[in-house]
Amino acid sequence: MAKIIDWDEHIGRRLRLRDLRVFFAVMESGSLAKAGLQLGVSQPAVSQVIADLEHGLKVRLFDRHTRGAEPTIYAKALLARARAAFDELRQGVKDIEFLTDPGAGEIRIGSTDFLMVGLIATIIDRIARESPRITFQVIQGNGPGLGDLLRERKIDAIIARQTVPDDDDLVSEMLFDEQFFIVAGPQSRWLRRRKIDLSDLVGEPWIMPTPLTTLGALIAEQFRARGLTPPKASVVSDSMTLRSALLATGRYLSVLPESTVQFATQQLHVKVLPVDIPRITRATEITTFKNRSLSPVLERFIDCARDVAKSISGKSARRRAYALGCNVG
Repeated sequence: MAKIIDWDEHIGRRLRLRDLRVFFAVMESGSLAKAGLQLGVSQPAVSQVIADLEHGLKVRLFDRHTRGAEPTIYAKALLARARAAFDELRQGVKDIEFLTDPGAGEIRIGSTDFLMVGLIATIIDRIARESPRITFQVIQGNGPGLGDLLRERKIDAIIARQTVPDDDDLVSEMLFDEQFFIVAGPQSRWLRRRKIDLSDLVGEPWIMPTPLTTLGALIAEQFRARGLTPPKASVVSDSMTLRSALLATGRYLSVLPESTVQFATQQLHVKVLPVDIPRITRATEITTFKNRSLSPVLERFIDCARDVAKSISGKSARRRAYALGCNVG
C-alpha cells in the first residue's frame, strides 16, 4: 500500500500560490513555453516550478512532447481541487472588502440572451441604483456551457431556464414559471386585429429559436395541437438583438417570454398579439454551488432576483387576458 503523503512536511511547507498559478497557466495553454509568455517568465522557470510540484506530489503532472505538455490524470485531479481553493480564497478577499465597504464588490452571472435583456438588466439596475460601486460581469451562454463555467469558478451563479444538469455539485432554486407570448413590431398589420386565430399566422414570416431548443419544440407543439403544420421559420436565431431589429420592420412575428415582455418591451418596441393559444410555460432557475458559502454581494443579487420574480409570476394571467381583449379585474 502506498504511503500517505504527510501534508505539512512534504507539501504544505513547499507548495506556494505562485506555483499553482504557474500550474494553471500550463493547464490552460497546454505548453510550458506559452505559459511562460503568459506569465512573463522564462520557460526554464516554468519547467522548474512544475518539476518541484511533481517532486512534492511524487507524481508526474504533465507528459512533455514536441507539441506541448499533456496533463495526466494527476494534473486534472489537482486542477479541480486547486481551482476550488483559489476560488474560496478569492471569495474570502472579496468578503473582507465587502465588510469594510458594504457598497462595493463584484457579481459574476451567467445567463441567456433572452433573460439578459429583461430580467438580468432589471436586477442589475435595481442593485446599482443603491450601490453604484458594485460591479457586474455577465456572460452569455446556454445551460450546459454555463454549467461548465460555474464549475470552473469563472462565474458565481447561473440564471437560466432549466437547462443546467441537476448534478450533485450544483443546487438550483426555481425563481418563477413564466408564460411565452406571440409578439410583433409596432408597424405590424396584426396589431389592428382584436382577436387572432393561430391558423391565421401559419404563413407569416417567423423568427424562431433554434429548433433543438425546448422552446422551439413547444412552439411547434402548439400548432400541431390545433391540427396545423408549424410555420416554417424565415429566420432561425436565439439573438435578441437580431430579433428586435427584424420585429421593428413590422414584417415578422416571434415569441418572447413574460419577463422580457414585462421589463423590456419599451426598449424592444414590441407588442403582444391577441392570439388564444395554450399556455407555453418554462421555469427559470438560479443555480449555484452546493454547500458553498455565498459572498454577501451574491446573496444580495439572489435576494433581488427573488423580489423581481414575485412581480413576474403574478402578472402572466392578467397580461394574457389583456392580450385577448378580456376584462381584467
